[in-house]
Amino acid sequence: MTIRIAFSYLLGSISIFLTGCAIDPPQTSQPKKESSIPVKAVAVASTSVTRKTTQPATILAYYETPIRARASGYVSTLNVDIGDYVEAGQQLAELDVPELIRQRETIESRIALSQAQERRAAANVALSQASVESAQARLTEARSQTAQADATLAAAEAEFSRTNELVLRGSLQSRLLDEARKRRDAEQAGRAATIATVQVAEAEVGKATAHHGAMIADREIAEAETQVMRRQLAELNVVIAYATITAPFAGVITERHIELGDLVNVDSASLEGTLFVLSRVDKVRVRIPVPESDAVHIARGNSISLSFPSFVDEAPISTTVERLAHSLNPGTRTMTVEAEVSNTDGKLLPGMFGLATIEMGSPSSVSTLPSRAVRFDDHGKAYVYIITEQNTVTVSEVATGLDDGHTIEIRDGLEPGQLVIDAHLRRFHNGDQVRPL
Repeated sequence: MTIRIAFSYLLGSISIFLTGCAIDPPQTSQPKKESSIPVKAVAVASTSVTRKTTQPATILAYYETPIRARASGYVSTLNVDIGDYVEAGQQLAELDVPELIRQRETIESRIALSQAQERRAAANVALSQASVESAQARLTEARSQTAQADATLAAAEAEFSRTNELVLRGSLQSRLLDEARKRRDAEQAGRAATIATVQVAEAEVGKATAHHGAMIADREIAEAETQVMRRQLAELNVVIAYATITAPFAGVITERHIELGDLVNVDSASLEGTLFVLSRVDKVRVRIPVPESDAVHIARGNSISLSFPSFVDEAPISTTVERLAHSLNPGTRTMTVEAEVSNTDGKLLPGMFGLATIEMGSPSSVSTLPSRAVRFDDHGKAYVYIITEQNTVTVSEVATGLDDGHTIEIRDGLEPGQLVIDAHLRRFHNGDQVRPL
């Protein structure tokens, strides 16, 4: 008998406990009339809020580059190690490249030889130019002799004509005409000889001019050969310069993969083999993956608040959105957002993890309630207890939005100024009489 009474008491206690813990929204059936229940009321407030999203953030070096070699050789000098700060252009390492040095000496000797050939070709050009000028002088002389012969022949022709006329008149003997004819014929022969001399001189001028052109071509060939070898030397000097490994920008050596005396062998078809990794960390990038639902609201210049587990006691770092990808990663459905942060003290390390809270857009006015005034059923639907003008309860579902842990945005179902029941241990039903305190 005692056991039966105890078991009945236990079942009753469990029933009361389950009734008090149920989270299903109250049924709409009309409960038994009771006296008004005192409740604490809270009004729906119109609050200016800024939409925010909090996402994981990763610190990256502002610039990071693997430094490789373009020349093969042994590491003869190693000037830096991990953690060293270097300036742009500073020498990091030196490779010993003796075969390239010998190639350069060979090309320099060839250039000296080619320059000597240039000087010889230039001398030949000058000599051929003198030959041309000499042939032109002889041609000028022959032409002047031809002009003189023409004048003498004309005088002889005139004398012959005059003598012939006087002989025909009988004023002179025919013997004098024969003498005049002989002088004319001699002048004609002399003129023919000068004409031949002119032709020979013209041929010599042409020959000398052609030879001069050949000498100029030889000089140009020698100059071109010298220029080609100089360009080969310049190209080789560029390769030799690669033996000196320098920093492309100022930063910190974060990785080193060579030792003193190592052989660096560069394959022309593959540039694998990193010697150093150089990172610029005086300014860092903050990379934030933003979900698709928030990505459309992000714009350049939006404020960002950064917090890091490594700096729990420090205030968050403020910055702004510097750039965004304008495209979603198909694997994660997120958009990459980047910000920049000054890091002159070196506190932020590449690879560091943090949280970024991004403000999306301008502040807007929304309806809010304290979080404790909004209830949720076992399906996750939100509802509130509205207090009517007659101080009765109306159970109403609401659409919620932003939730910062203290207040919840009410997107639909309530108007600003409406009264709802604040935190209360009792479950209410439609029509329950209440007395707001």
